[in-house]
Amino acid sequence: MSVILTERAATEVKRIMDHQQMGEGHVLRVGVMGGGCSGFSYNLGFDDKFDEKADMKTDFFGVPVVVDKKSALYLDGTTVDFYEGIERRGFTFDNPNAVKSCGCGSSFQA
Repeated sequence: MSVILTERAATEVKRIMDHQQMGEGHVLRVGVMGGGCSGFSYNLGFDDKFDEKADMKTDFFGVPVVVDKKSALYLDGTTVDFYEGIERRGFTFDNPNAVKSCGCGSSFQA
């Protein structure tokens, strides 16, 4: 699998899914799209669709994670974590393929 979801991130995803009362058919979709100050932006959201031909699916700590095959090329080995501190709170991406990242960590260049 191209993306790894940490246990801390999985816990937060489950909390959000429970809070939004999402059903069993929902997955966490991780991807990239053009844009951002460094070229690509990370895309993280929920989806109720999964295409076996276009997507790769795996499970981390009870959270189904889906990555489309095009995004997988840029996300191979990326770890998605959740950080909660006094100065900020949110999901973080540690992408070994990024040669340049923006200061906020939400976009990268590969």
